[in-house]
Amino acid sequence: MRIAEHAGWDRAFPVRYLLVQEDEEGVEQLWGRCAGVEGLFVDPVPPPREVLTLRGCRPDGLLSDALAGPDVSLRSLGDLGLEVWDDEQAVQWWTLVDAVVVAHQPHPADPGRYDIVLGAGVRNDESFFEASEASHFELFGGTTVAAASAGRCSAVDGLFVPRADPAPVPLELIGCEAAEPLLVGTQQPRRWARSSAELLVLDRHGAVMASRTVGLAVDGARPSVLGDGLEDITLTDGGEDRPPRAVRPVWAAWYQGPPTEPNLWAPYDAQGRAEWLELTTRAWRLPAPRPDRSGGEHHLDGRFITDVAGLHCAVAEALLGPGRYFGREWNAFKDCLGGGFGVAPPFTLIWHDFEVARCALADVVEDPLGRLSYFEEIFQLLERRGVTVVLR
Repeated sequence: MRIAEHAGWDRAFPVRYLLVQEDEEGVEQLWGRCAGVEGLFVDPVPPPREVLTLRGCRPDGLLSDALAGPDVSLRSLGDLGLEVWDDEQAVQWWTLVDAVVVAHQPHPADPGRYDIVLGAGVRNDESFFEASEASHFELFGGTTVAAASAGRCSAVDGLFVPRADPAPVPLELIGCEAAEPLLVGTQQPRRWARSSAELLVLDRHGAVMASRTVGLAVDGARPSVLGDGLEDITLTDGGEDRPPRAVRPVWAAWYQGPPTEPNLWAPYDAQGRAEWLELTTRAWRLPAPRPDRSGGEHHLDGRFITDVAGLHCAVAEALLGPGRYFGREWNAFKDCLGGGFGVAPPFTLIWHDFEVARCALADVVEDPLGRLSYFEEIFQLLERRGVTVVLR
């Protein structure tokens, strides 16, 4: 489907969104185009609070610190990652949202371990097997980039219980010109066999700046508040990956078109910078990436690298220019250095004001052995891949 053919219409307001779905042959088909959407930015609803008991736990890191301090029951641990292990590897991942220590006592079989009662929301991130196969449980605290061990347990009471799926949050398509078969669905609300579609978000030039998966259950349709023969359509499920409200300014900046100046990401906080990186993942494919270039010098402006997201924003700009993609975290960055993203080693990277990143990321440790900061990991990865890094 050619986006440009559907990105404009003869009305006083622009097309801002396209609703498309792939057919059985993988060809995108237009289902509708709209002037606006209400409900695109939604803060995630926290899961209900539950009580869990960590059995036979050897606390580490922040959990150990919490148990050692006074007023244990008042200490929030933030979000805890929980890995379920079989005899060889982690095979299930959970998040304990806003975990709080409620109580603790020595484990009956081993006074050196504890039974710890936690209050938390419980979210299952990924599962590959039944709970009966678990051999132990690993706990992690901190961010996903800088997760650190928080302990190991032999069992977690209350984890493997049925939970209702969260209620879907609707999405309103405003000023929508529906196409077949969506038009049929709005006249008689129904769910199609393939129950999801892609909502393409257009910038002011009519180019795709982002996309989100939405459900195709139509809850209702009515003449649009914009008139002109259009409809306002309510989708029962607006999808799970909608951006939070705090990043609206980032989307507003990208609506003006892909950035053409460096460091426009710098004024945002870590969440805003992460969303900036999210938007570059679509932008790097449009147009198709150019053949890889090697050799020469690239200058990295290090003045604003105060977090992981900022590092990857700055590196992508140094290598490819504003608004381009070159990885969002260590593994993706490693993949990009392998080629296929516009630049490939060998080349020289002159890192100006490197001390800003080295100091800001000194306590950000993703290395499983805890030996290297994130700055050191990125530096060593660059050199291993054939990049000559000059620190200034």
